[in-house]
Amino acid sequence: MRRSLVLLACLLPAACSDVSIKPEAHLPKPLITRFPAAVGLIIPAETRKYIDQETRYGIEWKIDLGPGEVELMRDTFTDLFQQVEEFKDLEAAKGARDLKALFETRVDQYSFVTSRETGGRYFAVTMKYRINLYTPQGEKVDSYTLTGYGNSLAMGMSGGKPLVQATRAAMRDAAAKFLVQFPDQPPGQQLARNEALVADKPTVSADAAAIEAVPIDEVSDHSTQPRT
Repeated sequence: MRRSLVLLACLLPAACSDVSIKPEAHLPKPLITRFPAAVGLIIPAETRKYIDQETRYGIEWKIDLGPGEVELMRDTFTDLFQQVEEFKDLEAAKGARDLKALFETRVDQYSFVTSRETGGRYFAVTMKYRINLYTPQGEKVDSYTLTGYGNSLAMGMSGGKPLVQATRAAMRDAAAKFLVQFPDQPPGQQLARNEALVADKPTVSADAAAIEAVPIDEVSDHSTQPRT
């Protein structure tokens, strides 16, 4: 009986140790045509160093999202645009030449539930992003919000792997939404024509999370399905 109780405790997510992970999304190439425009990608320090750290049931959870988010945003924008120049802040980006627009990407929120909170069934992750859009001179044009969802079946004795898989799925979900929905927005149509954005040209404010996709179930670390 004592051995059974010890084994049961260890089967609970991270019941025997703290959890520290650094998720990275491996994105397959999307089936889309890249825009001819050259754009600036601003990844601020808050995004590069984003860490979610919290305590649940006496267990320390640390999710270091910064490095994975940097790679995700680089991949997403280079998939959509012919040329992408990266900057660390808006001031640096405003000095660049021959760009048609500036995109500033931010992680607004990361939240997750463990298998303990879902009755031992799965881990689930929700990620909220904000993408601010500027003219090449740094004047704000619009702001988009996206929400990515992901889940993964609970398995084994550690909460680390399923949480990584659920986080990757949420990152991929948000990237897919942006790639599918942004080309339909007025600024996306301008950039598709290789036109530089200007602040006094009216655009329709859009919420990129208005069309919610079904959450992605991460079943493999090396999926070959295109994200469209």
